[in-house]
Amino acid sequence: MKKLLVANRGEIAIRVMRTAKKMGIKTVAVYSTADRNAPHVKYADEAVLIGEAPSNQSYLLGDKIIEVAKSLNVDAIHPGYGFLSENAEFAEKAEQNNILFIGPKSKAIKIMGSKLAAKDAVKAYDIPMVPGTDEAITDIAEAKKIATGIGFPILIKASAGGGGKGMRVVEKEADFESQMDRAISEAVNAFGDGSVFIEKYVASPRHIEIQVMADNHGNVIHLFERECSIQRRHQKVVEEAPSAVLTPELREKMGQAAIKVAKACDYVNAGTVEFLLDDDHNFYFLEMNTRLQVEHPVTELISGTDLVELQIRVARNEVLPLQQSDLKIKGHAIELRVYAEDPLNDFLPSVGHLDVYQLPVGENIRVDNGFEQGMDIPIYYDPMLAKLITYGNTRDEAIQLMRKAISEYKVEGIQTTLPFGAFVCDHEAFVSGNFNTHFVKQFYSPEAIKAKQENEAQMAAKIALKQYLEDQKLLRVPTK
Repeated sequence: MKKLLVANRGEIAIRVMRTAKKMGIKTVAVYSTADRNAPHVKYADEAVLIGEAPSNQSYLLGDKIIEVAKSLNVDAIHPGYGFLSENAEFAEKAEQNNILFIGPKSKAIKIMGSKLAAKDAVKAYDIPMVPGTDEAITDIAEAKKIATGIGFPILIKASAGGGGKGMRVVEKEADFESQMDRAISEAVNAFGDGSVFIEKYVASPRHIEIQVMADNHGNVIHLFERECSIQRRHQKVVEEAPSAVLTPELREKMGQAAIKVAKACDYVNAGTVEFLLDDDHNFYFLEMNTRLQVEHPVTELISGTDLVELQIRVARNEVLPLQQSDLKIKGHAIELRVYAEDPLNDFLPSVGHLDVYQLPVGENIRVDNGFEQGMDIPIYYDPMLAKLITYGNTRDEAIQLMRKAISEYKVEGIQTTLPFGAFVCDHEAFVSGNFNTHFVKQFYSPEAIKAKQENEAQMAAKIALKQYLEDQKLLRVPTK
């Protein structure tokens, strides 16, 4: 592999290119008109404009990207996450054009891309699943009967879904029909597929995922878990590894279950198996993400691995250089997704100009970043600016360092999730490890951040006043 095209933008494009360069592989960036001056374009060895700002006119143009790859004699394509990363057709087209797709085979993407097909594939492997339907439903009367049989509260989920779209919690029977209508309509709008399924709603779950890696020679390993329970709108904001609640026995059980899920669809390359963990530490298979995850850096830090390097090695048909027995958890890592969103206004996107943009630096602080000072934040894409990751020998150390890193991350011109990250790190529920996916609903309010900011401003004013008075004393030198 001499040349690699990254079919993505922002921090993940740079992240992949960094490893490729380390391995002596030349890199190609693709970009839209909105990203003409973006750091990933400057970082690559070559860069090609592929279309206008909207992603359906640029980053989602699979055929155009493959054309570019062929014209530049590219050996492999890394899709990052989002965009075309879980598009089976794109993976197939790359394969047909003798370009390595750095990810699983299209068959695995198809199976795991449908939540129902995924459940069906793992059924024979004795993996715990939340009670629910085995097939898609669009008949509301039939669905109501099934829901009543399972028992409320239940969860309606789009079969083709992701990112919380087409998902509805129904607490009581009276609300079922209206919520079913809304879930189907949302699923049609988001995915062009109105099929939904129903499962028992696990009331206070933790969201635990296991990183797996498989080669073409039958070797499958897991690289431990990530705790992803701090979410807003069913999307993760703070992640950590390892989880504060898993015992070594439970970790091993969940790791082996994840390996079985990978084997159920002949999985190759990096993937993530997601589970729900209930109050009694029972775990249930949720879904599999057939790509590198946003939160992969926390796994890299605790396992001492470079997951992108492993992905590239596997794509080159190499045997995994690691066996399960080689892997040990060392230390603790936390990641905050730094989104251009306003946590004081329901996490709505905050577009604008980066008047000030200064990253924290220091030992055990890692920033996977895609922006620089003076840039505009485009409205066309996911609002993530960067990922802030801290590492410590213990969880407390990692939290303490995250607080420091957040305070040193300077952003002016837009709102970000940095104040929310500080709120999480200061909250007793997070610090104690006693939290679940309802953290935001239970503990967070914009007022809490406002109050904290006002306290800090008052304290800073008092310190400044004290310093001023002391300086005045020194300046008043008595005259003879």
